Amino acid sequence: MAYPKLTDQPGALELAAKIAGGELTPLEAVDDAIARIEHLDAHIDAVVVCDFDRARDAAKALGKPSKDQPLFGVPMTIKESFDIAGLPTCWGHEAYKDNIASRDSIVVRKLKQAGVVFLGKTNVPPDLADWQSANPVYGRTHNPHDHERSPGGSSGGSAAAVAAGMVPCEFGTDIGGSVRVPAHFCGVWGHKTSWGLISKKGHDHPLMAGRGAHDGALSIAGPLARNAQDLAALLRITSSLPLVQPKQALRDTRVLMIIDHPDCPTSDAVRGPMEAAANALEAAGVRVDRQSALVPDLKAQHADYMRMLNVAMARGAPSKDGKRASATDWFNMLDQQARNEMAWAALFEEYDFVLAPPAPVLAVPHSKTRVFDGMIDIDGTDVPGAAGLCWAGLATFPNLPATVLPIGGTGGLPCGMQVMGPRWCDLACIAAADEIGQVLHS
Repeated sequence: MAYPKLTDQPGALELAAKIAGGELTPLEAVDDAIARIEHLDAHIDAVVVCDFDRARDAAKALGKPSKDQPLFGVPMTIKESFDIAGLPTCWGHEAYKDNIASRDSIVVRKLKQAGVVFLGKTNVPPDLADWQSANPVYGRTHNPHDHERSPGGSSGGSAAAVAAGMVPCEFGTDIGGSVRVPAHFCGVWGHKTSWGLISKKGHDHPLMAGRGAHDGALSIAGPLARNAQDLAALLRITSSLPLVQPKQALRDTRVLMIIDHPDCPTSDAVRGPMEAAANALEAAGVRVDRQSALVPDLKAQHADYMRMLNVAMARGAPSKDGKRASATDWFNMLDQQARNEMAWAALFEEYDFVLAPPAPVLAVPHSKTRVFDGMIDIDGTDVPGAAGLCWAGLATFPNLPATVLPIGGTGGLPCGMQVMGPRWCDLACIAAADEIGQVLHS
């Protein structure tokens, strides 16, 4: 099943192998990536903070690769909200455009230790709170497949840079689909990690003024790439905890597909590729169930997720109606989340993976207002944009891992699918997505 691809540039591990084999030097790899950014980004505006001189210096300073440097000499960019020493971190706010980080975030530090050379940072919406990536500091990022549409958000610049072939891989964050939706909109691979697997130290709002903060509820850091192998490598490099290794091939697993959600219709442009993927998997010998009594109450889960999401994003500040969540409210939310986690754990005793859309629509047209504050067109019907968050919350609220892979496309726009699994089984989700991709695209 074909899906729109924009580049045949090598992935991160393939590029690292070329460098290790002497086919090109780190400086040549960096210069090639810089040239692609300078050529391609004029019409996309994904890489909004350029650090090319320091990147060239870093590439020149690299010695010989070691076994602990799987990405030796590989150039990449990273979401603007991650601190890189000497570069601004403003989260899309003019008031903080001169906020210069004094140290690297943990994710950046680990990637540098693995041999990565950072070229700069990619665009985000203000406060990382939209399925678009536009702000008054850096402007608007366009989807590489259609410049009149969004690349997603909040890691939209990240996905656009990877999809267009500027860099082989990226790192974003996700609380409301901010890795998965851009991967879906742009036709690349993305992984929402199990909550707590990767440290987000050094990924703090500028209001924290460099003091640091706890890793917020629900929010995770996760990689984007053009293949599953690179996702797994990025996960191994950045994980703060031991990773659970995959145990079985896809044909030996039990899979449940969920396409419909009580809070939001699914567009035909998403439903079609999802159903085609299920049919292809069944033809390959994979059992795919379409319903199960074990699925948690999705309407209740979405309501609980939205309450927790709003409190987490506002850090307890009053909502528009002036109400503020109390400590008792927060503990009640944690109890509801724990019950939801247990319900999904019971489902995963019967099933190995759950397949679901990352969003109810393909890449949305640009809008002057946040997607969540307006309406989205689903097969001719206007639906509140915030309703689309139901597919993000599916894995976010119970703290589960989910890998997005491209599965097809409609009208030149790509469509993705998320592969959810039990908590901490991140590598298994990536491996299953890889096998699904082989079935669909071989």
